[in-house]
Amino acid sequence: MIDQVSDAEAPAAIRKMASRLGAWAAVLTLICTVVFAVFAIATPARSGPFCGTWGCVTYPYTAVVQFIPGDYFWLVPGILLALLVVILFACIHAFAREGKMLFSRIALMFAGAYALVIVADYFSQFAIVMPSLQRGETAGLSLFTQYNPHGFFIAGEALGYFLLSLAFLFAAPVFAGPRAERALRWLFAVSFVMAVAAFVDLRILNNDLVAFEVVILMINWIVLIISGVLLTLVFRQAVRPEAT
Repeated sequence: MIDQVSDAEAPAAIRKMASRLGAWAAVLTLICTVVFAVFAIATPARSGPFCGTWGCVTYPYTAVVQFIPGDYFWLVPGILLALLVVILFACIHAFAREGKMLFSRIALMFAGAYALVIVADYFSQFAIVMPSLQRGETAGLSLFTQYNPHGFFIAGEALGYFLLSLAFLFAAPVFAGPRAERALRWLFAVSFVMAVAAFVDLRILNNDLVAFEVVILMINWIVLIISGVLLTLVFRQAVRPEAT
C-alpha cells in the first residue's frame, strides 16, 4: 500500500522538482540571453550586408588578426545560453502533463539539436579559426570563419536557431493552463510562424542568408527573454502549496 501511494505521488514530485529547477533555469536563461544580445549587438559587423561603409573585411576574410579576441567574446554567452536552453526544455518536459509529454519530448529533442549545432559552430571559432588566424594558417579557412556571409558559420547559426524555433512550436501545446501559460503557448507558436516567414522572405525570395540569420536570432532573443519571465511565473506557481 505504501508503494502504491509512493508510485502515485511520484509524477507530482517530479513535476515539482522540475518546476523548482525550471524557475532557476528560466531566470538564468533570461539573463544569459540579455548578455548574449548586448555582446552580439556591440560587436561590429566586419563583412556582409550589415557592414559599414569602411573597414569591411573582404574575401578570403582572413585579414582579421587585429580583431582577435574582441570579435569573439559574444560567442561565449551564446554557448552558455545553448546549454541553459537544454536544461530549460528538460524541465518543461518533466513539467508537462502526461497527455502533453509527446510534444514536450519532441521539443526537447529539437532543443538538443539546436544546442549541438550552436555549440559546435561557436566552439569551432575558438578551437579552429582563432588559432589558425593567429598562426597565419589560413588556407581553406574562409569557409569556416564567422566573417564569411556565405560560410559554414552563418549557415550553422541559421540552422541552429531555426531548430530552436521548432522546439518552441512543439513546446507550445504543453502550456494550456492559467494566463501565463496561455501567453507562452501563443508566444511560442507565433515565433515559429515569424521564423518561417523570415526564412521564406529573406532566404528563399531574397537569397540573403545573413539577413535571415540576424532576424531569426533576434526573434529567438525576444522569445527567450519574454518566456524567461513567463516560465519563471509558471514554475513558481507550480511549487506553491495550493498548486499541489
